[in-house]
Amino acid sequence: MSVRDPIEPGASPATAAGEAAGVTAEREDALVGAVVKAVGATGAHAGSVFLRSRDGRSIVLAATCGASPSLLGGWRLIPVNSPIPVAAAYRSGRTVHLADAGETMRRYPQLAVALPYAFGSASVPVRAGPERLGALAVVWTAPPGCVGLSRAQLRHLRAIAGRLGTALADLRARGSTLEYDATTVPIEVPAPTAPAVRVGLFDWRLDTGTVVADEELCAIFGLTPGTFDGRADTLASRLHPGDRVSLRATARVAVADGSVLARRLRVRAADGYRTVELWGRVPEAPGAEVRRHLVGCVLDAGAGAAALTAVERLRDGLFSLSPDGRVTYANPSLEQLLGAPVPELLGRRLWDVLPWLSDPTYEDRYRAAMVSQQPSTFLAHRPPDRWLAFSLHPGANGVTGRVAPSGPPVDPPAPTARATPVAQVAPARLGAIYHVLQLSSALTEAVTTGEVCDVVSDQLMPAFGGQHLAIYVIEEGCLHLLCHSGHHDRFLHWLEGKPLDTPLPGTQTQTAGVPLFVESPQDLAAGRPAHPVEGIGAWAYLPLIASNRPVGTCILGFDEIHHFTTKDRGILTALSGLIAQALERARLYDEKSALAHGLQNALLPHRLPVLPGIRTTGRYLPGTSGMHIGGDWYDVIPTGGGVALVVGDVEGHSVAAAGVMGQLRSAVRAFVTAGHSPGAVLGGTNRLLVDLDPGMLASCCYLRIDPGTDRAYAVRAGHCPPLLRRPDGSTEVLELDGGPLLGVDGASTYPETRLDLPRGSILALYTDGLVEERGTDIDVGIDDLRVSLAHARAEDIEELADRLLRKARRSPHRSDDIALLLTHYRPG
Repeated sequence: MSVRDPIEPGASPATAAGEAAGVTAEREDALVGAVVKAVGATGAHAGSVFLRSRDGRSIVLAATCGASPSLLGGWRLIPVNSPIPVAAAYRSGRTVHLADAGETMRRYPQLAVALPYAFGSASVPVRAGPERLGALAVVWTAPPGCVGLSRAQLRHLRAIAGRLGTALADLRARGSTLEYDATTVPIEVPAPTAPAVRVGLFDWRLDTGTVVADEELCAIFGLTPGTFDGRADTLASRLHPGDRVSLRATARVAVADGSVLARRLRVRAADGYRTVELWGRVPEAPGAEVRRHLVGCVLDAGAGAAALTAVERLRDGLFSLSPDGRVTYANPSLEQLLGAPVPELLGRRLWDVLPWLSDPTYEDRYRAAMVSQQPSTFLAHRPPDRWLAFSLHPGANGVTGRVAPSGPPVDPPAPTARATPVAQVAPARLGAIYHVLQLSSALTEAVTTGEVCDVVSDQLMPAFGGQHLAIYVIEEGCLHLLCHSGHHDRFLHWLEGKPLDTPLPGTQTQTAGVPLFVESPQDLAAGRPAHPVEGIGAWAYLPLIASNRPVGTCILGFDEIHHFTTKDRGILTALSGLIAQALERARLYDEKSALAHGLQNALLPHRLPVLPGIRTTGRYLPGTSGMHIGGDWYDVIPTGGGVALVVGDVEGHSVAAAGVMGQLRSAVRAFVTAGHSPGAVLGGTNRLLVDLDPGMLASCCYLRIDPGTDRAYAVRAGHCPPLLRRPDGSTEVLELDGGPLLGVDGASTYPETRLDLPRGSILALYTDGLVEERGTDIDVGIDDLRVSLAHARAEDIEELADRLLRKARRSPHRSDDIALLLTHYRPG
């Protein structure tokens, strides 16, 4: 863990070192205590604590219980914007409870893709007051129908996280500085389990026959600690008669020779005798008094020794894996079945030792067993012609495996795991696959080049510990900066505008089509002309190539010297292809979107006419998802003695919808200019749309004001009703007689409604994008708009229009576009 505690001014080095060590120990105790309590309180089989990184862009794994950090793969360092439950809990400050795999799939599909296992999880924020320090998460087995944690368990989990946050804040107040980053080594705590071996300690004085024994040794011999009289004969009475005399004789020899006493003893039990091991020796200290003592321990492995003997006799292969997948035990039969000596297996992962198990599918089976805590089975092919059946049985502290000979499957799976020569490149491990899945999943949701840049910055920099990122695109044979992230404002600014034939790293990666990894400034200076960047210690230049065509360069920078492992280089190379494809797609989208916006802006009025006694203002907001172009429009058309107000909406969001909108706007203007009545205007527009037959319908609200009479005539074609705010502030929905949508039937008629228009009143015409909300009736949205109009300040209609659109502007996922037209009627 990268933790630095400042030295108090005036303190001696020894004192300062002691204080720093004390604070570090308290921090570690707080982390361990929290994660162990969280697992115990919720009945989970694994838990983890993530704390904020020093740059605030990520949360970093600080402690685990029951889950090895290697099992977490790519989740040791998580960008705070990732669609991962623990990151969501940190961002939002709320509990994220996922009862089972089904709920995980619905709410966090990206996590379910990377970990498609049957488990449930709960993540809670670690806070100190309003400040977010990290997050605490637990994982449990979730069979079908699992309801997850109870409310009481969730409250307990939040309380544990709250106490951890308070403790960390207190340590920081005492001068501790936490700096978590990609180099952090997390604390690993095994899951709480019953001890497999009991150990009792003793001090036996042979000359007096007295024994000092601890409570565990008394329990092993079946004695109550409080009633043990301290005599060696009392302990000997609990042994098998054949062991009593030989134990005393062997003990005297050990004392006389100074050798180690090691004996197996049979201790009386309820159902006969069980075997224990005694180890003792003379203390290493001067004086004859000491040489009369024998100190040591008694080990009671329970049925372990007998079980081990039985396992060694089995014809099937049996093995045990630690939580991180390393072999801790293998019986002789496994050696014969796998064709690998047991010493080569111990301490290593099977898929790292055996080429025919190196396919990530098999590692995934182990992860599935550990994460879901449910058994997993699979068949594997050992060359040249042998099939083996593997079964994995997980527990909190590892996996027990069984291997047996089997016949070939009836329909062999696609990955047959044939022998892979050792000289070939090993398949990608699941940690690497996670990074590819995570970035590719996020890139599929990125539409514009800006969104692609945000995703790459949020995912790539934290995943590899970089501090700077720049993306250059190729335009007219030169590099141009598209985006930059990091605290160096002029990071690689000298690449701007450079032709591709310039001998620089950023351009050479394009011409060669291969990435360039520079681990130090000295490496860059060796034969590669470049402009040094102060404070940058390492670079990764990744060519962005889509459809065999270079589109740009992605450059990842590090403040310090950085070693790129073979795995890092492989992952970054794979990710550069995903980034290139997403960037090219986004650039094409931006070009089409710009064209569509230009078309729509040309079709909407650039300015509204200035009329005596009438003030108007219009607003148009494109949707925030999709092509951002639609068929909403508004218009203000002067008439002979008044003014016509129009708002309409063509269905759909496309260039075609915008084109139909332009045709309808022109048609309405033509009919108004010709002097037609409001009903005739919409009737003629309807017939035109039917004749054009574009396959689209449209709604419209048309209102003509006659200033001399303080009256208005309104007509509606399937459109939202207008709103009228009177001078006293009271606001009503104008229920107009209406006709069907434009384009349904050429013979449709549109009745007019006469309105009295008080002087000083305000009319609001709008499209449904302003009042529609998913899951809510549109009448509710219309009434909300009426209330907003009634209570807003009305002195300035420009300010009023902005106020009415304030909520819509803040919505990040508004699918429909919006048109709003306000008219302040104040003749004279």
